[in-house]
Amino acid sequence: MKFTSHKQAAPGWIGGFEQSNPAFPYPNPKANDPLPDLSSLLMEQNMTHINLLTRQQNVQWPEFSWETVPGIPDSRCYQMFSPYISRLGYTDTGKVYSIICPQQGLWIKGFGTLNVEVTVTGNRGWVDEDTREIYADMTVEPKIWFSPDIEQSPLGKTAWTIFESLSAQWPFPSNKQQAIQLNTYNPQVPGQKIFPLLRWTTTDFPVPTFAQHYDEAWSVANLEVKIGEPQPTTSTFVDDFNRLVMNVFNAGSGNMLLADNVLAWNVWFNAPELVDTEEWAEHAEKWRTSIDVKHTAPTGSGSTPKFFSGKEFTVEDSLIEAAVMDLMHFLLKHAFDKHSQMVH
Repeated sequence: MKFTSHKQAAPGWIGGFEQSNPAFPYPNPKANDPLPDLSSLLMEQNMTHINLLTRQQNVQWPEFSWETVPGIPDSRCYQMFSPYISRLGYTDTGKVYSIICPQQGLWIKGFGTLNVEVTVTGNRGWVDEDTREIYADMTVEPKIWFSPDIEQSPLGKTAWTIFESLSAQWPFPSNKQQAIQLNTYNPQVPGQKIFPLLRWTTTDFPVPTFAQHYDEAWSVANLEVKIGEPQPTTSTFVDDFNRLVMNVFNAGSGNMLLADNVLAWNVWFNAPELVDTEEWAEHAEKWRTSIDVKHTAPTGSGSTPKFFSGKEFTVEDSLIEAAVMDLMHFLLKHAFDKHSQMVH
């Protein structure tokens, strides 16, 4: 895979970690299992070894794709999320210790923002700057929670008054600590929570030219994850509410996080840079706060979703309004129910 970018990698690259174990490199494509085997490595917690990071590759073009109607290839959408949120951190020899994944917000005017943060819970992998190849195993946990709109409509104010009142008694997703947590899986291995970050672009579906960056990027990798059901909380009451929240998000995003749908992305990297470990530790929180409060990322919101033809994907306002009204009816029904109790 050839790139035409002439940007230079930062000095200090040594390499060699990929070659430190014969199971680590990509095998011959004709092998029974044409993927590296990193099972001898521990799945590292994502923020534990930031002090060991010396190099990074920033994702300037995180190109996402999903089927808005699962199982219908022509319904596939393509959207670039905000640049520079995601990044890959590793040592001078190429051992990966930290991966930061995207964050996104769905703003519902007058009501609030549904914040989505993809938290990496484990990783192991390698980078080879000489070949511009990458392989990593990952586990992730998408988290979804509400934050209020600064300019709320009367309906939005009513909803938030009730929502905050109920949140004092039950673990509603009013902040990141009480966020809805989704299960995710490897689409190729049922029930397997570890999935791979692979070299090059995906071959599972065609990639339109507007989502390719060979003339700008330094390298590219891809991954796919199957969306599961929300993890249950301590209350079936809250679980019912959370299902309605997911209905709102999927109505507004074209079923992006619908259970059993597969979310894929090609991540196009800039040339390797040196790491500022203090900045790395603060990076994810800075972006989350911007999305939470300002409804946008510091460097912009990326692109609008499009079909392969370039036609923009749009959602009927009535679909979002119907999903929001279902949520409102739920809140109103339970707002003054003094007999509601935590269900274990």
